[in-house]
Amino acid sequence: MLYSGLIRKYRQYLPVAEASVITLNEGNTPLLPSIRLVEKFKLPIRLYYKLEGLNPTGSFKDRGMTYAVSKAHESGTRVVVCASTGNTSASAAAYATRGGMQAAVVIPQGKIAFGKLSQAMIHGAKVFQVKGNFDQALEVVKQVAANPKVTLVNSINPYRIEGQKTGAYEIVEALGEAPDYHFIPVGNAGNISAYWAGYQRYLEEGRCTKLPKMVGFQAAGSAPIVLGHPVEHPETVASAIRIGNPASWKMALAAEKESHGFIAAVTDAEILEAFRLVAQLDGYFCEPASAASIAGVLKAAEKGYFKKDELVVCTLTGHGLKDPDNAIKVSEPPFEVEPRAEAVLEKLNL
Repeated sequence: MLYSGLIRKYRQYLPVAEASVITLNEGNTPLLPSIRLVEKFKLPIRLYYKLEGLNPTGSFKDRGMTYAVSKAHESGTRVVVCASTGNTSASAAAYATRGGMQAAVVIPQGKIAFGKLSQAMIHGAKVFQVKGNFDQALEVVKQVAANPKVTLVNSINPYRIEGQKTGAYEIVEALGEAPDYHFIPVGNAGNISAYWAGYQRYLEEGRCTKLPKMVGFQAAGSAPIVLGHPVEHPETVASAIRIGNPASWKMALAAEKESHGFIAAVTDAEILEAFRLVAQLDGYFCEPASAASIAGVLKAAEKGYFKKDELVVCTLTGHGLKDPDNAIKVSEPPFEVEPRAEAVLEKLNL
Protein backbone atom coordinates (compact mmCIF):
# COMPACT_ATOMS: atom_id res chain seq x y z
CA MET A 1 0.00 0.00 0.00
CA LEU A 2 1.37 3.40 -0.98
CA TYR A 3 2.43 5.77 1.80
CA SER A 4 -0.02 8.68 1.88
CA GLY A 5 1.38 11.24 4.32
CA LEU A 6 1.33 12.08 8.01
CA ILE A 7 -2.32 12.96 8.47
CA ARG A 8 -3.52 9.61 7.22
CA LYS A 9 -0.79 7.70 9.10
CA TYR A 10 -1.52 9.45 12.41
CA ARG A 11 -5.17 10.25 11.92
CA GLN A 12 -5.98 9.60 15.61
CA TYR A 13 -3.72 12.56 16.47
CA LEU A 14 -4.41 14.76 13.44
CA PRO A 15 -8.18 14.77 12.86
CA VAL A 16 -9.43 16.63 9.80
CA ALA A 17 -12.08 16.00 7.17
CA GLU A 18 -10.77 13.67 4.45
CA ALA A 19 -11.83 16.15 1.75
CA SER A 20 -9.53 18.75 3.30
CA VAL A 21 -6.39 16.62 3.66
CA ILE A 22 -3.61 18.48 1.86
CA THR A 23 -0.48 16.38 1.66
CA LEU A 24 2.73 16.01 -0.32
CA ASN A 25 3.41 12.65 1.36
CA GLU A 26 5.63 14.29 3.97
CA GLY A 27 7.19 12.46 6.90
CA ASN A 28 8.54 8.91 6.99
CA THR A 29 12.06 10.38 6.87
CA PRO A 30 15.14 8.19 7.45
CA LEU A 31 16.98 7.78 10.74
CA LEU A 32 20.58 7.48 9.58
CA PRO A 33 23.33 6.16 11.89
CA SER A 34 26.55 8.16 12.00
CA ILE A 35 29.60 6.04 11.25
CA ARG A 36 32.67 8.06 10.28
CA LEU A 37 31.97 11.17 12.37
CA VAL A 38 31.58 9.01 15.47
CA GLU A 39 34.82 7.19 14.61
CA LYS A 40 36.81 10.35 13.85
CA PHE A 41 35.98 12.01 17.16
CA LYS A 42 35.93 8.75 19.15
CA LEU A 43 32.46 9.57 20.42
CA PRO A 44 31.28 7.07 23.05
CA ILE A 45 27.67 7.31 21.85
CA ARG A 46 25.38 5.77 19.24
CA LEU A 47 24.48 8.75 17.07
CA TYR A 48 21.59 8.97 14.60
CA TYR A 49 20.54 11.76 12.26
CA LYS A 50 16.83 12.37 11.62
CA LEU A 51 16.97 13.51 7.99
CA GLU A 52 14.20 16.09 7.86
CA GLY A 53 15.70 17.65 4.75
CA LEU A 54 14.20 14.71 2.86
CA ASN A 55 10.67 16.03 3.36
CA PRO A 56 8.99 17.25 0.14
CA THR A 57 10.06 20.91 0.41
CA GLY A 58 13.37 20.03 2.04
CA SER A 59 12.68 20.79 5.70
CA PHE A 60 10.86 19.66 8.84
CA LYS A 61 8.32 22.45 8.34
CA ASP A 62 6.26 20.14 6.11
CA ARG A 63 5.22 18.06 9.15
CA GLY A 64 3.31 20.90 10.72
CA MET A 65 2.32 22.61 7.49
CA THR A 66 0.32 19.67 6.13
CA TYR A 67 -1.93 19.83 9.19
CA ALA A 68 -2.11 23.61 9.56
CA VAL A 69 -3.02 24.14 5.90
CA SER A 70 -5.48 21.20 5.93
CA LYS A 71 -7.27 22.68 8.95
CA ALA A 72 -7.29 26.11 7.30
CA HIS A 73 -8.87 24.53 4.23
CA GLU A 74 -11.44 22.73 6.37
CA SER A 75 -12.41 26.03 8.01
CA GLY A 76 -13.01 27.66 4.64
CA THR A 77 -9.95 29.91 4.67
CA ARG A 78 -8.55 30.53 1.20
CA VAL A 79 -5.41 32.50 2.14
CA VAL A 80 -2.59 31.43 4.46
CA VAL A 81 0.10 33.81 5.67
CA CYS A 82 3.42 33.41 7.45
CA ALA A 83 6.56 35.26 8.41
CA SER A 84 9.67 33.34 7.49
CA THR A 85 13.45 33.19 7.32
CA GLY A 86 12.95 30.73 4.47
CA ASN A 87 11.81 27.20 5.24
CA THR A 88 8.35 28.12 6.52
CA SER A 89 7.66 30.21 3.44
CA ALA A 90 8.72 27.40 1.10
CA SER A 91 6.51 24.90 2.90
CA ALA A 92 3.49 27.19 3.24
CA ALA A 93 3.64 28.09 -0.44
CA ALA A 94 3.85 24.45 -1.56
CA TYR A 95 0.99 23.22 0.61
CA ALA A 96 -1.20 26.20 -0.18
CA THR A 97 -0.84 25.67 -3.91
CA ARG A 98 -1.44 21.93 -3.47
CA GLY A 99 -4.76 22.79 -1.82
CA GLY A 100 -5.77 25.46 -4.33
CA MET A 101 -5.16 28.24 -1.81
CA GLN A 102 -3.16 31.47 -1.90
CA ALA A 103 -0.03 31.87 0.24
CA ALA A 104 1.35 35.22 1.37
CA VAL A 105 4.81 35.20 2.92
CA VAL A 106 6.57 38.07 4.67
CA ILE A 107 10.34 37.81 4.82
CA PRO A 108 13.13 39.97 6.27
CA GLN A 109 14.75 41.87 3.41
CA GLY A 110 18.16 40.47 2.50
CA LYS A 111 18.05 37.87 5.30
CA ILE A 112 16.80 34.79 3.48
CA ALA A 113 18.83 32.12 1.68
CA PHE A 114 18.25 32.32 -2.06
CA GLY A 115 17.37 28.62 -2.36
CA LYS A 116 14.45 29.05 0.04
CA LEU A 117 13.20 32.27 -1.53
CA SER A 118 13.14 30.58 -4.93
CA GLN A 119 10.87 27.86 -3.56
CA ALA A 120 8.26 30.28 -2.26
CA MET A 121 8.31 32.18 -5.54
CA ILE A 122 8.05 29.16 -7.86
CA HIS A 123 5.05 27.88 -5.89
CA GLY A 124 3.23 31.13 -6.62
CA ALA A 125 3.27 32.76 -3.19
CA LYS A 126 2.86 36.51 -2.90
CA VAL A 127 6.19 37.49 -1.30
CA PHE A 128 6.60 40.66 0.75
CA GLN A 129 10.02 41.83 1.95
CA VAL A 130 9.90 44.01 5.04
CA LYS A 131 12.63 46.43 5.99
CA GLY A 132 13.31 44.69 9.28
CA ASN A 133 14.08 41.32 10.89
CA PHE A 134 12.01 38.16 11.35
CA ASP A 135 10.42 39.35 14.59
CA GLN A 136 9.10 42.48 12.88
CA ALA A 137 7.84 40.33 9.99
CA LEU A 138 5.97 38.13 12.47
CA GLU A 139 4.24 41.16 14.00
CA VAL A 140 3.09 42.20 10.52
CA VAL A 141 1.56 38.80 9.72
CA LYS A 142 -0.19 38.60 13.07
CA GLN A 143 -2.00 41.81 12.15
CA VAL A 144 -2.74 40.55 8.63
CA ALA A 145 -4.21 37.35 10.10
CA ALA A 146 -6.68 39.40 12.13
CA ASN A 147 -8.66 39.40 8.87
CA PRO A 148 -11.12 36.48 9.14
CA LYS A 149 -10.33 35.42 5.56
CA VAL A 150 -6.67 34.77 6.44
CA THR A 151 -5.04 32.00 8.54
CA LEU A 152 -1.63 32.38 10.14
CA VAL A 153 0.53 29.25 9.72
CA ASN A 154 3.60 30.11 11.75
CA SER A 155 4.39 27.78 14.65
CA ILE A 156 2.13 29.78 16.97
CA ASN A 157 -0.63 28.00 15.07
CA PRO A 158 -1.31 24.99 17.34
CA TYR A 159 -1.90 22.67 14.39
CA ARG A 160 1.71 23.22 13.32
CA ILE A 161 2.96 21.84 16.64
CA GLU A 162 0.61 18.86 16.45
CA GLY A 163 2.03 17.94 13.07
CA GLN A 164 5.62 18.38 14.18
CA LYS A 165 5.11 15.94 17.05
CA THR A 166 5.11 13.16 14.46
CA GLY A 167 8.90 13.41 14.23
CA ALA A 168 9.13 12.01 17.76
CA TYR A 169 6.62 9.27 16.92
CA GLU A 170 8.72 8.12 13.98
CA ILE A 171 11.91 8.04 16.03
CA VAL A 172 10.35 5.86 18.74
CA GLU A 173 8.88 3.56 16.08
CA ALA A 174 12.24 3.21 14.31
CA LEU A 175 14.31 2.61 17.45
CA GLY A 176 11.71 0.73 19.48
CA GLU A 177 12.38 3.19 22.31
CA ALA A 178 13.01 6.88 22.92
CA PRO A 179 16.67 7.97 22.71
CA ASP A 180 18.66 9.09 25.75
CA TYR A 181 19.20 12.54 24.25
CA HIS A 182 17.59 14.51 21.47
CA PHE A 183 19.75 17.35 20.08
CA ILE A 184 17.99 19.97 17.97
CA PRO A 185 18.53 23.48 16.54
CA VAL A 186 16.44 26.22 18.14
CA GLY A 187 15.18 29.21 16.18
CA ASN A 188 11.53 30.06 16.75
CA ALA A 189 11.56 27.17 19.28
CA GLY A 190 8.44 25.35 18.09
CA ASN A 191 10.28 22.16 17.08
CA ILE A 192 11.98 21.39 20.40
CA SER A 193 8.59 21.91 22.07
CA ALA A 194 6.83 19.65 19.57
CA TYR A 195 9.31 16.79 19.85
CA TRP A 196 9.10 16.90 23.64
CA ALA A 197 5.30 16.78 23.53
CA GLY A 198 5.44 13.90 21.06
CA TYR A 199 7.72 11.84 23.25
CA GLN A 200 5.48 12.53 26.25
CA ARG A 201 2.41 11.34 24.34
CA TYR A 202 4.09 8.08 23.34
CA LEU A 203 5.25 7.50 26.93
CA GLU A 204 1.68 7.99 28.18
CA GLU A 205 0.45 5.49 25.60
CA GLY A 206 3.10 2.92 26.50
CA ARG A 207 4.88 3.20 23.15
CA CYS A 208 8.16 3.95 24.95
CA THR A 209 9.37 3.50 28.52
CA LYS A 210 11.48 6.63 29.00
CA LEU A 211 11.87 10.21 27.84
CA PRO A 212 14.96 11.81 26.29
CA LYS A 213 16.78 14.84 27.58
CA MET A 214 15.98 17.64 25.13
CA VAL A 215 19.09 19.62 24.20
CA GLY A 216 18.68 22.70 22.03
CA PHE A 217 21.25 24.89 20.32
CA GLN A 218 21.00 28.48 19.18
CA ALA A 219 23.57 30.41 17.18
CA ALA A 220 25.71 32.61 19.43
CA GLY A 221 24.72 35.76 17.52
CA SER A 222 21.05 34.86 17.77
CA ALA A 223 20.64 33.29 21.20
CA PRO A 224 17.82 35.03 23.08
CA ILE A 225 16.85 31.98 25.15
CA VAL A 226 20.46 31.43 26.24
CA LEU A 227 20.92 35.11 27.04
CA GLY A 228 17.54 35.40 28.75
CA HIS A 229 16.35 38.40 26.71
CA PRO A 230 15.33 39.20 23.11
CA VAL A 231 18.10 40.02 20.63
CA GLU A 232 17.10 43.09 18.66
CA HIS A 233 19.46 42.47 15.72
CA PRO A 234 20.17 38.71 15.54
CA GLU A 235 23.05 37.71 13.30
CA THR A 236 24.22 34.26 12.21
CA VAL A 237 25.23 32.43 9.07
CA ALA A 238 22.49 29.89 9.96
CA SER A 239 19.58 31.87 8.50
CA ALA A 240 16.90 29.38 9.60
CA ILE A 241 17.59 30.13 13.28
CA ARG A 242 18.26 33.87 12.92
CA ILE A 243 15.41 34.82 15.27
CA GLY A 244 15.73 37.24 18.15
CA ASN A 245 12.44 36.71 19.97
CA PRO A 246 11.14 33.13 19.54
CA ALA A 247 7.37 32.68 19.46
CA SER A 248 7.57 29.39 21.39
CA TRP A 249 10.11 30.62 23.96
CA LYS A 250 8.11 29.57 27.05
CA MET A 251 7.33 26.15 25.59
CA ALA A 252 11.01 25.58 24.82
CA LEU A 253 12.01 26.47 28.38
CA ALA A 254 9.40 24.04 29.66
CA ALA A 255 10.81 21.26 27.45
CA GLU A 256 14.32 22.02 28.66
CA LYS A 257 13.32 21.98 32.33
CA GLU A 258 10.92 19.03 32.26
CA SER A 259 13.32 16.82 30.29
CA HIS A 260 16.36 17.79 32.42
CA GLY A 261 18.14 18.92 29.26
CA PHE A 262 19.63 22.28 28.38
CA ILE A 263 19.68 25.00 25.72
CA ALA A 264 23.08 26.45 24.81
CA ALA A 265 24.80 28.37 22.01
CA VAL A 266 27.33 27.44 19.35
CA THR A 267 29.34 29.88 17.26
CA ASP A 268 29.03 30.33 13.53
CA ALA A 269 32.51 28.81 13.16
CA GLU A 270 31.37 25.70 15.07
CA ILE A 271 28.20 25.50 12.98
CA LEU A 272 30.05 25.74 9.66
CA GLU A 273 32.63 23.15 10.73
CA ALA A 274 29.87 20.70 11.72
CA PHE A 275 28.08 21.52 8.45
CA ARG A 276 31.21 20.47 6.55
CA LEU A 277 31.98 17.44 8.71
CA VAL A 278 28.62 15.71 8.44
CA ALA A 279 28.70 16.09 4.66
CA GLN A 280 32.29 14.95 4.20
CA LEU A 281 32.27 12.16 6.79
CA ASP A 282 28.74 10.78 6.89
CA GLY A 283 27.55 11.77 3.43
CA TYR A 284 24.52 13.89 4.27
CA PHE A 285 24.16 17.50 3.09
CA CYS A 286 22.19 19.52 5.64
CA GLU A 287 21.71 23.27 5.84
CA PRO A 288 23.86 25.26 8.31
CA ALA A 289 21.10 25.65 10.93
CA SER A 290 20.73 21.85 11.05
CA ALA A 291 24.42 21.53 11.84
CA ALA A 292 23.93 23.45 15.08
CA SER A 293 22.72 20.18 16.61
CA ILE A 294 25.85 18.32 15.44
CA ALA A 295 28.09 21.14 16.67
CA GLY A 296 26.30 20.77 20.00
CA VAL A 297 27.00 17.04 20.15
CA LEU A 298 30.71 17.61 19.49
CA LYS A 299 30.86 20.35 22.11
CA ALA A 300 29.06 18.22 24.71
CA ALA A 301 31.33 15.24 23.97
CA GLU A 302 34.42 17.41 24.52
CA LYS A 303 33.12 18.18 28.00
CA GLY A 304 32.55 14.51 28.79
CA TYR A 305 28.79 14.90 28.86
CA PHE A 306 27.92 11.43 27.54
CA LYS A 307 28.16 7.95 29.00
CA LYS A 308 29.28 5.00 26.89
CA ASP A 309 26.71 3.68 24.40
CA GLU A 310 24.08 6.31 25.16
CA LEU A 311 21.75 6.85 22.22
CA VAL A 312 21.62 10.35 20.74
CA VAL A 313 19.38 11.60 17.91
CA CYS A 314 20.12 14.84 16.06
CA THR A 315 17.34 16.44 14.05
CA LEU A 316 18.84 17.76 10.82
CA THR A 317 16.08 20.21 10.06
CA GLY A 318 16.72 21.18 6.44
CA HIS A 319 18.54 20.13 3.27
CA GLY A 320 21.82 21.73 2.26
CA LEU A 321 20.53 22.75 -1.16
CA LYS A 322 18.56 25.42 0.69
CA ASP A 323 21.85 27.31 1.13
CA PRO A 324 24.43 26.29 -1.50
CA ASP A 325 26.47 29.48 -1.11
CA ASN A 326 27.70 28.48 2.33
CA ALA A 327 28.47 24.96 1.13
CA ILE A 328 30.79 26.35 -1.52
CA LYS A 329 32.45 28.69 1.00
CA VAL A 330 33.49 25.86 3.35
CA SER A 331 34.58 23.42 0.62
CA GLU A 332 37.81 22.93 -1.30
CA PRO A 333 37.63 24.94 -4.54
CA PRO A 334 37.77 23.20 -7.93
CA PHE A 335 41.20 22.51 -9.47
CA GLU A 336 41.92 24.13 -12.81
CA VAL A 337 43.71 21.57 -14.99
CA GLU A 338 44.48 20.83 -18.59
CA PRO A 339 42.07 18.41 -20.31
CA ARG A 340 44.37 15.41 -19.72
CA ALA A 341 43.89 12.39 -17.46
CA GLU A 342 47.44 12.80 -16.16
CA ALA A 343 46.59 16.25 -14.82
CA VAL A 344 43.66 14.81 -12.86
CA LEU A 345 45.69 11.84 -11.57
CA GLU A 346 48.44 14.18 -10.41
CA LYS A 347 46.02 16.09 -8.20
CA LEU A 348 44.62 12.86 -6.73
CA ASN A 349 48.01 11.97 -5.19
CA LEU A 350 47.49 8.25 -5.80
